Amino acid sequence: MPLNKKKPVTSPEDFDADAFSQAAIALHVSSSGEYAGQSPHAHRKGQLIISLRGAVSCEVQDALWLVPPGHAVWVPGETPHNCRVTKNADTCFLFIEPGAAAMPEICCTLAITSLGRELVLYLAWQEHDYSPDSKTARLAAVLLEHIPDVPVEALHLPVSDHPKIRNMAEALFNEPDDRRTLKQWAAHLVTSERSLARLIKEATGMSFGRWRQQLHLMIALSHLAEGQSVQRVAGTLGYDSVSAFITMFRKALGKSPTQYFSSLN
Repeated sequence: MPLNKKKPVTSPEDFDADAFSQAAIALHVSSSGEYAGQSPHAHRKGQLIISLRGAVSCEVQDALWLVPPGHAVWVPGETPHNCRVTKNADTCFLFIEPGAAAMPEICCTLAITSLGRELVLYLAWQEHDYSPDSKTARLAAVLLEHIPDVPVEALHLPVSDHPKIRNMAEALFNEPDDRRTLKQWAAHLVTSERSLARLIKEATGMSFGRWRQQLHLMIALSHLAEGQSVQRVAGTLGYDSVSAFITMFRKALGKSPTQYFSSLN
């Protein structure tokens, strides 16, 4: 694959994708440290945030979207969002001009194929101001035909702006081994158990137990993508045994942690 001398950048903050009118442009970002991202912002172009190594989390539309390796989160144009990447992450940003591809109108997590990954990487090495009749433009057209057809996966955690749910989410992210029951959380938040259960269901579409399990899954995927062992992650999440954690993981994603990450390579 012929490449020019462009190299991955360490932060996308200084890059203005909206300054270009091309149908698709890509940016390759490689960082040795954790990147907290910009404060909530939006682009005219839609943005596909692809994790090549490590994990990316993106908060948008009252939900936290988790992007393990081999996946991407799609953020439609003009949608406020902010992102965080894990240490030593390798990430690609694909910016798509409005109407240039049949992309979803809402945020979602996509399972990127090896073809899609290589096309985005190749595009990231090309000059962004390519001409419409160039080889790069033809490659971008193939990519924009391919991306809308990749599978969608349910790797997100609904997070409401309601203070009580936000309080719970922040506390559980800080201390994921917190095993307080719904009744104990209700007492802590000075409300009734029934009212809190109804609030969580209305705001997230999930029961408290299902919502906390999804939160644990998001944290587990992020830590495992960083290279932490299954044993360590199970302990971080407060599971009594590694087998109990693996059972939860398998129930959610259909594979054990080892099988899941092996399938991404």
